[in-house]
Amino acid sequence: MSTTPDDALETSEEEQHDLRIVQELLVRQRRVETLVHRQDMPRHQLVEDLVHKQHLAELKTRLDRMPPDRVARILEALPQDDSVLVWEMVAPDRGAEIIDELSDALRETFSAAQPSPRKPIMLNAFELQNGRLRQIPVDSREDLAATKPIWVDLVAPSREERKWIADIFGLRLPDADDLTDLEESARFYIEENGEVHLHSNFLLDKEDESRNVAVAFILHNNILFSMRDEELPVFRLQRLRARIQPGYVSEGKDVLLDLYGADVEYSADALEDIYAELEKVSRTVLTPQVTDDEAAEILSDIAKEEDLNGRIRRNVLDTRRALSFLMRSRLMSTAQHDDARQILRDIDSLDGHTSFLFGKINFLMDATVGFININQNKRVSKLTTISVVFMPINILAGIGGMSEFSMMTQGIPWPASYGAFVVAMGLIGWGTYVTLRWLETRKARKLLAARRAGRES
Repeated sequence: MSTTPDDALETSEEEQHDLRIVQELLVRQRRVETLVHRQDMPRHQLVEDLVHKQHLAELKTRLDRMPPDRVARILEALPQDDSVLVWEMVAPDRGAEIIDELSDALRETFSAAQPSPRKPIMLNAFELQNGRLRQIPVDSREDLAATKPIWVDLVAPSREERKWIADIFGLRLPDADDLTDLEESARFYIEENGEVHLHSNFLLDKEDESRNVAVAFILHNNILFSMRDEELPVFRLQRLRARIQPGYVSEGKDVLLDLYGADVEYSADALEDIYAELEKVSRTVLTPQVTDDEAAEILSDIAKEEDLNGRIRRNVLDTRRALSFLMRSRLMSTAQHDDARQILRDIDSLDGHTSFLFGKINFLMDATVGFININQNKRVSKLTTISVVFMPINILAGIGGMSEFSMMTQGIPWPASYGAFVVAMGLIGWGTYVTLRWLETRKARKLLAARRAGRES
């Protein structure tokens, strides 16, 4: 992904701003420490510790908000003593990311001064032995150099692991930012030296969330290199199948096609889960009564399944584009072409399912919104009934508050006159309510009789 001069300038200004803030915090820390140290006060050590922790906590908060590359640039710009102090404030789980961004000299200095916990090596090499894939443990550069793989799988590779690949296989792995480019010419292409590059999306369906994960594939000297930021179920399934089934793969392109095929199967399984979830929603939606709270939960479930269905549709579309590119590139054998066509046929069958699910989701959404409208209409109907019942009472109350009413009841004790008036208003309100109920019941009976007559005819 290219960076414009304006973006580079903005990034540089942000780095300079963060560097100045860190330097100011360090200067303030030393100044306050010096003043507190010179003061003669009770509990001197306690006060000094509190001041020390206060400034370091503010510094640590600032560092936690910065990306790893910016922290690395700040460490390189500071004097050695200050850089060591800042390095001590770095969260342990971010140490490996920041070390990868440092220069070689500074990386060795910090590793010697304070070894940071490094992430485990997530690099797997697979050799073909007796028609099966055999995973070779890789714990060092020497282990990787001793292999003759047909597939090298990397998960969030560090700078050191990227250097192993470059030194041993002569291959430069793409940056993580390049994996999300949607332009086809930037995602599927062949280098002048014959390297085949494909950047595809693979589905990751978890219970709490679903998303598409970008994966980079490179075919280099008949070796398939795959790189991504996190582990995916499709890759675990592929490794299991290739280890237990002889003749399952014979070269890197076979592994690539099987990964795409496994991704389509995984998408089909996710569609089955959507069917099951929508069946549960349907049973709730099609009940006679749905409360507003139930409707809110239903809408949330429907939105979640709609999002997953959309991701599946995008995922299989991306797989179709990748397979079409491979077939046009004329890099595959006749048998591999047949496998690619079969995967495309499976994708075509999934398109019908995703379209059907979109229609079902829209129906359930409309039905749920309809129930919400019915509930609102019921509340409005109740308010209308109440207003109609109290309308004649309000008229009588207005009359009773007029001076003419007092003149008309002159000579009658006021408790008796006003008591009779209140009773009259109650009777009129009750009569209005009974009349409205009778009219509604009569209308409902007429509709029911008309429906029965229609059925009999």
